[in-house]
Amino acid sequence: MDKIIKKGQLLFGIAIAAFGVENLICARFGLAVRGVPWFPANPFLACLTGVALLVAGLSTAANVRARLTATLLGILFLLYALVLEAPKVFAMPMNISVRTVFFETLSMCAFALTLAGTLHAGSSSRRWGSLLNKLFKLGPYLFGASSVVFGMDHFLVLSVIASLVPAWMHGGMFWAYLTGAAFIAAGISILTKWMDQWGAFLLGTMFLLWFLLLHSPRVVSAFRSHSPNAPNEWSSAFIALGMCGGSWICAWHARQRRGQIAR
Repeated sequence: MDKIIKKGQLLFGIAIAAFGVENLICARFGLAVRGVPWFPANPFLACLTGVALLVAGLSTAANVRARLTATLLGILFLLYALVLEAPKVFAMPMNISVRTVFFETLSMCAFALTLAGTLHAGSSSRRWGSLLNKLFKLGPYLFGASSVVFGMDHFLVLSVIASLVPAWMHGGMFWAYLTGAAFIAAGISILTKWMDQWGAFLLGTMFLLWFLLLHSPRVVSAFRSHSPNAPNEWSSAFIALGMCGGSWICAWHARQRRGQIAR
């Protein structure tokens, strides 16, 4: 397991870099997408965000000053979730799409904070070190809570989820029920720290399968057909990859906490 979940940081970094590229492309052509930090009314901020995410993603993937990068990335996603997405949730609390974007962003924040907590700390003041450690410890809980919400929302739109299952897999409704239950079970496991390394590992594996079997073919099809929905397909694919990497980061954190691997 260690060899697999250790790749979580790399996959998460690749996804963040892809978000950065997407922001730059969308800023250039005036497009808007769901699920990533994007400022449609301000191209300058969109470009600034794109550059920041691209640099952060490359830094994370290459493990260069990754702890500092992950800390800043976690704060960026937290601010984005609270300032830009939370008001939309309060305004439309029953809108599942709006709620999903909020918790996807909160999950990215959780992954970045959890990653920072797993990496070696350099020299810092005792005061700031203590404050940051408290922030890092929130990471797994934010993801666990988000996972439970994802699962509950799955059960509210089972027919929609079933329709996304590739036809060759058959039994779309079965997979819809299974993924909803998997989200809730993994979220509870992470929140309670009971078998959380396995819950996070298996959830990450599910996201990887989604990226390979569900989202990647849709991205290729959208670009081949010049579909106007192509940016959204790109976003969904790399959210799934980021979720995979982040879930494995949480699994690595759980094993590290138990002393099964060294810092």
